[in-house]
Amino acid sequence: MNASLRLSLSSLRAHRRRFAGTFLAVFLGVAFLAGTLVMGDTLRAGFDSMFGSATAGTDAVVRGADTITTPGESQGVRQPVPTDLVGTVEAVPGVAAVAPDIQGAGQLVGSDGKPIGGQGPPTLAGNWIPDTKLNPYRLAEGRAPARSGEVVVNRGTADKGGLKIGDTTTLRTPDPVRVTIVGLATFGGEDGMAQVTFTGMTRADAEKYLTAGPGRAASIVVRADPGVSQAELVDRLTPVLPEGVEAVTGQEAAQENTDMMASRFLTVFTTFLLVFSGVALLVATFSIHNTFAIVVAQRARENALLRALGASRRQVTEATLVEAAAVAVTASAAGLAGGIGVAAGLQALFPAIGFPFPEGDLVIGALALTVPLVVGVLVCLGSALLPAVRAGRTAPLAALRETASDSSGASRPRAVTGAGLLALAVTATLTGVLVTPSGWLAGGGAVLALIAFVVLGPVAAGTAVRVLGSPLDRLRGVTGGLARRNALRSPKRTAATAGALMIGVAVVSLFTVFGASLKATMDQTVSRSFAGDVAVSTPSFGAGGSGLSPRLAPALAQLPEVDTAVGLGRGVAEVDGKGRALTVTDPVALRRAFDLGTVRGDLGALGTDGIAITRQEADRRHLTTGDTTRLAFTDGDEKTFTVRAVYGRSELVGDYVITRAAWAPHRTQDADTLLAVSFADGVGAAEGKAAVEKVAALYGDPEVQTRDEYAQSSAGGIDMMLTLVYALLALAVLIALLGIANTLNLAIHERTRELGLLRAVGQTRSQLRAMVRWESVLVAAFGTVGGLALGAFLGWVLVRASDGSSDSAFAFALPPARLAVVALVGIAAGVLAGLRPARRAAHLDVLRAVATE
Repeated sequence: MNASLRLSLSSLRAHRRRFAGTFLAVFLGVAFLAGTLVMGDTLRAGFDSMFGSATAGTDAVVRGADTITTPGESQGVRQPVPTDLVGTVEAVPGVAAVAPDIQGAGQLVGSDGKPIGGQGPPTLAGNWIPDTKLNPYRLAEGRAPARSGEVVVNRGTADKGGLKIGDTTTLRTPDPVRVTIVGLATFGGEDGMAQVTFTGMTRADAEKYLTAGPGRAASIVVRADPGVSQAELVDRLTPVLPEGVEAVTGQEAAQENTDMMASRFLTVFTTFLLVFSGVALLVATFSIHNTFAIVVAQRARENALLRALGASRRQVTEATLVEAAAVAVTASAAGLAGGIGVAAGLQALFPAIGFPFPEGDLVIGALALTVPLVVGVLVCLGSALLPAVRAGRTAPLAALRETASDSSGASRPRAVTGAGLLALAVTATLTGVLVTPSGWLAGGGAVLALIAFVVLGPVAAGTAVRVLGSPLDRLRGVTGGLARRNALRSPKRTAATAGALMIGVAVVSLFTVFGASLKATMDQTVSRSFAGDVAVSTPSFGAGGSGLSPRLAPALAQLPEVDTAVGLGRGVAEVDGKGRALTVTDPVALRRAFDLGTVRGDLGALGTDGIAITRQEADRRHLTTGDTTRLAFTDGDEKTFTVRAVYGRSELVGDYVITRAAWAPHRTQDADTLLAVSFADGVGAAEGKAAVEKVAALYGDPEVQTRDEYAQSSAGGIDMMLTLVYALLALAVLIALLGIANTLNLAIHERTRELGLLRAVGQTRSQLRAMVRWESVLVAAFGTVGGLALGAFLGWVLVRASDGSSDSAFAFALPPARLAVVALVGIAAGVLAGLRPARRAAHLDVLRAVATE
């Protein structure tokens, strides 16, 4: 082993440039992975510290014991508590201070007239708690609100909206309320809780605008006397609380907030980045394997001499693996340091783009140190294993032959195996998405398809390069023909080099197709379900935004230009023990503004004890008109409802519909999520829209859009998601580009004598550069075409699988323009990858090249 080690290290020192591409591929993949893990640990520790310091003065929280969680929601809706419990809690021995905590949605309008926030994180409003220890917000400037209309806002929100103390603006609750800012606050020492916006009001204003009426709060916060522990305080509070109300320690409540932030943002965010780290490392695997395969092929004579001098197969294999281990350890260690630098850069960058990364030192956990290092080493060693075994099998007699490049083609067993895998992949996928809907079966088929593409790569490489390169003979003459023949020399090498780019392009194409399909689905949903002329909505997604005022629809209905105006409100309840979202609306007007399909029963007869459900939900629960179902609301009330109508479609309307009168006794803060308006006969689109906008301006100025505009804006978040995906996948494409460049550099070293002879017989430097560049373009074109085909197939699988697991019908769409851009980027990567190897080849000394053995 000592001899193998010395031989490997001396070989590395002598041929450092051979492994430069491998080093960079491992370095980039490990840096991305390490940066993601360090950033996740730092964010988690930062938010934990922030919540802990903000709620340090709260020893107990009195709240509703039960929550109702609807499908797709990570946080349920909790029953409010009566504020008259404040007196009861205050009388418990050991209680120092008590305050009701009233919370709801409230979105401030900035100085430019645009709403602040609403794109994901919540936009909150609540009562300003006078007790400084019970209030998680700390007054940093100004004073607390003392009169109706006065508010305190967190400093981050004020900065974002260009607001300052003394300014008057609008607070959407969702009814517009004119407020004056009298103070600015911080949360846990920060300008806000991440990007959550907060507006603190007087208690009377909070009860007036954020609840259905006075006497209810989200919770009651309690501070203990000195010497009374949190657990002891909870034990004293529990016996005096009514049924359905519980007390938890302040530490438990703070931990729940941290866990909520982790589940809503951190886990999704870090998982998202880890997936792309995995893609980058998978692409790196192809590049590393190809580099070692070429190096082993070039050193066939050297390895044969070692065997002839007495080296065993094991020693030759070990020598190659030692080289791989040396590259892996150094590149992974450098990548680990680079990842810490990436996390530090993001910590400085996030505040600049509006996301307040918690202050403090980077948190580097044991997993963040060990996982990237271990993964980097394993990826490199695993990629080099087969070439190392192949090196050990070199026969001693090979020392008598000239060193030759790897010109092996695709074997018949490979073709048969690949075809079998592809047939199995297609069968499993089609079964999983068309015959027996199964995400596991469809996902397994997709993975098999990826493996089949890799196995069949050398089989397809020859034909693909001939087809793709056929125009070069006519366009570039002898230079183009030589480039095509060079790419055809080793189908295995060409396939392995192109495989890295194929994976990157496939993932880009997958998300491109899925994004286009989501847009097409939204357009299809709106076109099929929305029968109005204009939609009124607030631009928000996630938990952000305050919704629309329920008074807006009746106001619009009074206009002479309007025939029907109907708003869709949202409620939650347990339907026969399971949390479900309820659509709260006027069911008669609903049918005129939305296409509900075939309706059985009478929508106009719902009243205060009737419910309408979709046909799909009715079939699932074996219900029909006249049957009854039990609804339990967040206020603890339970009521039996009769199914009085069954309708066909649910994309925009939802699965359960009740009237506003039925929801009124159980509502908290009432708001509509969407409002549909149909114009009266003879009213033009421009005239009707202008009339609607004039009235909407009085209710917080929400957006008024045509049907097409609404469909386009509803899918606006998809472009944002795709932009982020493309930015992250640029790393995978960069690693693939390095792999192509490294392969070409090694190939030039392998063909030094041949290149010298070409120059000797009259080939110019520009012709030689063009030949190398076109070879690179052909390899990239092969990888790009394969990636596009694989990505489109995987995109179709993902769309069909989503269709099977969702109540909405998904539409599959191929975006030709975007895919053409992906193809051009892939080919451009080939051009860039060939620049340096082409320059290096053109500067070879002709006489030395010809004399090279």
